[in-house]
Amino acid sequence: MSTYTLDTATSRANPTPAPMRRLTAPAIQQRKGGEPIVMLTAYTARMAQLLDPHCDMLLVGDSLGQVIYGLPSTIPVTLDMMCAHGAAVVRGSWHALVAVDMPFGSYEASPGQAFENASRVLKETGAAAVKLEGGEAMAETVAFLTARGIPVIGHVGLTPQAVNALGGYRARGRDEAEAAKIVADARAVAEAGCFALVLEGVMEEIAVEATKAVSCPTIGIGASAQCDGQVLVTEDMLGLFERTPRFVKRYDDLAARIGEAAAAFAAEVKGRGFPTEDQIYRSPK
Repeated sequence: MSTYTLDTATSRANPTPAPMRRLTAPAIQQRKGGEPIVMLTAYTARMAQLLDPHCDMLLVGDSLGQVIYGLPSTIPVTLDMMCAHGAAVVRGSWHALVAVDMPFGSYEASPGQAFENASRVLKETGAAAVKLEGGEAMAETVAFLTARGIPVIGHVGLTPQAVNALGGYRARGRDEAEAAKIVADARAVAEAGCFALVLEGVMEEIAVEATKAVSCPTIGIGASAQCDGQVLVTEDMLGLFERTPRFVKRYDDLAARIGEAAAAFAAEVKGRGFPTEDQIYRSPK
């Protein structure tokens, strides 16, 4: 079996004798209660290259709708978009398990529809898993997919594809009925066969209860540090947007740094100080 490192100059994976294997769904599932799982989003090959050495999982999230395409929500994201970006992230990584979001409308109608589209995602991208939103209502679909060899990550709590039904992006689980529903949803998809479960935007005590209630690892985003792992949208984490969700810790302010670099470039160009071809190619060594 070949193992790979990535040539960052050409963005191509090249065989290497060093032992290196991607993490698998069973390996992630075995991390329940153990070493915390590190997960970030990636939408391009280059970002995958940079994140891969530090992550256990890379999620090609349908958040690319807002992050890459400037869409108002994840609703308009298509299967073609997810396949194109998923393939790029797989090409740019060699260690992390790559999972791809199933976009809105590609899996909800029936288990058969979900299998047809999920199998397309895995074939066209080379990814190892898909992620889909929904709790008890999607348990049958999760069981159908996993029984047919498609690893699934569940997603309950704040489910962005249901933003129109939920009435916004507020945290979930503020009342007893909603909290009980979230825990029941988590149990349902975990028992149906999910190897991991994203808990998004839920009250901390609910995230802790759900984590204890399921046998698969939970991955928190705006949930609790007691989850079995954490995920963030990379561009939020890097500070590429002026506005980020309240639960996001920004580890850099790349928006300002990129603006400063662009301003410096513009100033050099306008001042005729940009290196000429002669300076670049004929300057003494």
